[in-house]
Amino acid sequence: MNFSRASLLASLLGASAIASAPSARAQTASDLAMRDGAATGGAADAGTASNEILITGVRQAYRGDFALREIPQAIAAIEDTAIAQNNFLRLADALDLNASVSRQNSLGGLFDSFAVRGFTGDENIPTGYLVNGFNGGRGFGGPRDVAGIERIEVLKGPAAAVLGRGEPGGTVNLVTKQAELGRSFGSAAVQYGSFGRFRAEADLNLALADGLTARLIGYGESGDTFRDFVDQRRWGFLPSVGLAMGDRTRLTYDFEYSRVETPFDRGVVVLNGDFDTVPFTRFLGEPGDGDHMARATGHQLRVQHDLGNDWSVLVGASLRDTLLTGFSSDAELVPSRQQLFRDGRSLSRQRRSRRYDSQQWVVRAELSGAFETGALRHRVLIGADHDQFDNDQQFGRFRPPPLSANPSEQAGNIIDILDPVYGRFPLPTPGPQNDRLDVQRSSGFFVQDQISLTDRLQVRIGGRYDDVSLRTLNRLTGIDSRRSAGRFSPQAGIVYEISAPLTLYAAYGEGFRANIGTDVNGAIFDPETSTSTEVGVKVSALGGRLNGTLAVFQLNKDNVLASDTGNPGFSVAIGKARSRGVEFDLAGQLPGDVDVLVSYAYLDAEARSTLLEPNFNFQIRPGDPLINIPDHSFNAQASKRFAVAGADAMLGAGIRYVGERSGETGTAFTLPAHTLVRLFGEFEPVTGITVFAAVQNLFDARWYANSYAPLWVQPGAPRTASIGLRGQF
Repeated sequence: MNFSRASLLASLLGASAIASAPSARAQTASDLAMRDGAATGGAADAGTASNEILITGVRQAYRGDFALREIPQAIAAIEDTAIAQNNFLRLADALDLNASVSRQNSLGGLFDSFAVRGFTGDENIPTGYLVNGFNGGRGFGGPRDVAGIERIEVLKGPAAAVLGRGEPGGTVNLVTKQAELGRSFGSAAVQYGSFGRFRAEADLNLALADGLTARLIGYGESGDTFRDFVDQRRWGFLPSVGLAMGDRTRLTYDFEYSRVETPFDRGVVVLNGDFDTVPFTRFLGEPGDGDHMARATGHQLRVQHDLGNDWSVLVGASLRDTLLTGFSSDAELVPSRQQLFRDGRSLSRQRRSRRYDSQQWVVRAELSGAFETGALRHRVLIGADHDQFDNDQQFGRFRPPPLSANPSEQAGNIIDILDPVYGRFPLPTPGPQNDRLDVQRSSGFFVQDQISLTDRLQVRIGGRYDDVSLRTLNRLTGIDSRRSAGRFSPQAGIVYEISAPLTLYAAYGEGFRANIGTDVNGAIFDPETSTSTEVGVKVSALGGRLNGTLAVFQLNKDNVLASDTGNPGFSVAIGKARSRGVEFDLAGQLPGDVDVLVSYAYLDAEARSTLLEPNFNFQIRPGDPLINIPDHSFNAQASKRFAVAGADAMLGAGIRYVGERSGETGTAFTLPAHTLVRLFGEFEPVTGITVFAAVQNLFDARWYANSYAPLWVQPGAPRTASIGLRGQF
């Protein structure tokens, strides 16, 4: 689909789209606690009498009635203010603000993939994340835009006893911007950036009637990128409707529609460790393949009811459909079929076709409340959920013949990496490679009790039982594989408040996650199990304006999978893996009204089993590092508001360091470390009108976002700049 920038702007401003944060002030932990109370219905409206209850928002799922300092778990929040300051537009960029999150292979830039504390999920599907507490990230809807995101919560550590089916390193929860009852406000923004990128976005919150509010959020973007022949078009509409059904009941409905159109891009090749083998802008696919299209359509419905006497119930359902289609020309990875390893310039390429169609629906309910038994106060969370994920993959492949057959350049679909000529040969037709349906059904029940033994000491005990059934129907082979499993996962934690600003905690948890899909022979894998241990300290200083968490952890996983490089779409079991490390997060405001955000992580993530991969002649051994996980990661930024000629202004800077990391499973190929510097600022010459700007990668450093193999390496963007205008009312 093509559209002009003028028509894009007119349609978005007419229909309304995304909100940009009006305030650039960093959020402290006390701010988060206040926002949790207001956003979740945990506090009465300020205009009501003290004995009245008015639900203004929806309670956080899986959270219960707890301040962050009372939770025996490290939780880092990335606020919309920090995202807007940096003018980050994608979820992957926003997650870079937390050092515990590492980028993973992104399927040619077509899905989100990341690891928390060194562990990621299935490499063949996008990394799962929660949206308002509902599983929602596993479909093929394209890279998530930050439009409509109020806050990104990185829920680290052993929370599987409540959340279930997640990674032991942690879970990312996206809290979306929802209709705010009783208010009308709005904003709209346009911006222009490097490589001809144009974006329009707007947000309109309308109080339609007493207790009924609609919020209309949307965005549109088009332009080129730093990669040759790789442009992009993306747009989305994300409305929310809130309805107060009396003083104690709140209904919220959220809709999602998004679309991404961009060529599939495997990145650059690196020969013999030389990262200057080709220019970082060089595209090694075929422009004639056209765009991949990724589409997502989602619905969420949530009802919260306050029962009184500290008890409330939250029920909801979510449905999300996604579709990814397109063709691509990708470097062949098997050495016996790759001419490049012989002459240093002739790249043999596969051609692939994809139609990935998925549907996920979730229903869940939870009851939270408090009661006393003698001198002990109990705060309990009881709930259940059911999740169904249908993943229909039709994948075709043309593959270059073995070099032993002395194939022609056309037969090998060759491109000269040093002097590429595109469209030189007719595009080969992919043959059927994988045509299968995976169906995963999961039901779970959980209970958690946090007991206040004294004013300073609390203990948390909990558990979750999961029952999972899997089916994989391979339409090419006729193999119909089925498997079911169930497991109880316990959790325990302790919180001790040494003093008002200092809290110690420790936690232990076990996890259980079904491995979707099969090996190339049709066998369904054993479920992935894990154990997690964490000890930490939470600090609050300067009257709650500066808050931090220091944590030490160790995670162990069994039945870990990796992609089967010789058979795309299938997996192989690599056995056991371990991750341990130290992390530190700090956010708040220093004296002098300087807002700061600091995050550091040391990760030691490695395989603990042995695996021989015959197609690629490599062997995974205990102690081998996990792919794309750096030992050291660091992010820091600072900003300050000030007045210029009586007008409000803000200026800030940030720095991000990512250490060396493995670029291919089971080999010595390593991605180099990189350091990126960014600047950002804004100026409000007229009340309600703001000019904003940002520069990423200020010193134009050469860096690499992730890698799957030396022939599939994703280069990071060079220095890029953007400037925009935002209006608010």
